[in-house]
Amino acid sequence: MQGNRSIDDSTVPVLSSLGDPALPNQVCPRRTRIQLDLMMLALEALDLNASENMLASIQELQLQPVIQNRVTLWKLRNTNPLRRYSRRSRSLSLSEAKALVAIACNLARQQTATIRQLLLVQEQLQSQQLSPNHNIQLANYCERFRAHFRSRMNSNRSAVAAYKDNERLDELALDLLGQVLFCTGTAGIHRFWSSLFDGEVA
Repeated sequence: MQGNRSIDDSTVPVLSSLGDPALPNQVCPRRTRIQLDLMMLALEALDLNASENMLASIQELQLQPVIQNRVTLWKLRNTNPLRRYSRRSRSLSLSEAKALVAIACNLARQQTATIRQLLLVQEQLQSQQLSPNHNIQLANYCERFRAHFRSRMNSNRSAVAAYKDNERLDELALDLLGQVLFCTGTAGIHRFWSSLFDGEVA
């Protein structure tokens, strides 16, 4: 694997608060890389300014030793093997994954009210056996998620092809919305970090 820089997590406060799981070679497994990127995709579907807010979070959380700029952020997200431009030769280090988790949780906290409102609407629609299209905000979120997913993921991958239908992709978008709520709150970052390695720790 190449492209990773060695980072001392103790120099970045938000990274030092997250523990290192016992993983072979201390690099993130496939499932972790996919989940992290999909969560950020859901945040982009929620917030039209998410790309700029992610860059602002790098400054706010003092993550520059790990993520220097927009290009580095793009490269880290492209460690998701489902991406069109996935960088198979590049691994995702624990420090880099922690930085992405910190950014995602920062954005999730900013969108807490919207996330709660959309999930409440979804629950109400579900109880009436209605689709997300019956609420304009929820429909817009699902539509943006579908557009992001289809433009960035490699449709030749079987894991991506499984979401060919709008209905399946909407289910994924709504499932991720519930998981994004999991990232809000003071302990959200620790909950999200731990969940990325369920069943992966040696």
